Amino acid sequence: MPSKPNPWARRRARRALVQAVYQWQMSDADTSAVEREFLAEKALAKADVEFFQELLRGVLHHSDEVDVLFTPLLDREFASLDQVELAILRLGAFELKNRIDVPYRVVIDEYVQLAKLFGAEDSYKYINGVLDRLAGDIRKIERHGS
Repeated sequence: MPSKPNPWARRRARRALVQAVYQWQMSDADTSAVEREFLAEKALAKADVEFFQELLRGVLHHSDEVDVLFTPLLDREFASLDQVELAILRLGAFELKNRIDVPYRVVIDEYVQLAKLFGAEDSYKYINGVLDRLAGDIRKIERHGS
């Protein structure tokens, strides 16, 4: 059985993930090039590299499927989302759907904190609302019991 994940290493990985997904969105770079660049930089020092790679590959290779998860929950056109918000929503949606080992409250809190760090002034409130509604849709049992 794998060892218990280090929350600080995961936090560092998520921070780098927001930057990597943002960079990919802005440059439309090859997904493996983005991954190689981040693995070569100090951005992943003391980060959970396996977690970083899993989420990065998942979001970059399946962005259309991830976007479908949260697009119905938006109160604006998808195209009008800020690129930082989009990166955070994609990562949060992917993690909520595919990493059920991570409690939904942890996922939401982590991405809200990253929105406070990287996003526009009140974008964290928007991120919180969308991810909370998404968790209600795809983590019903965890949120409300069986």
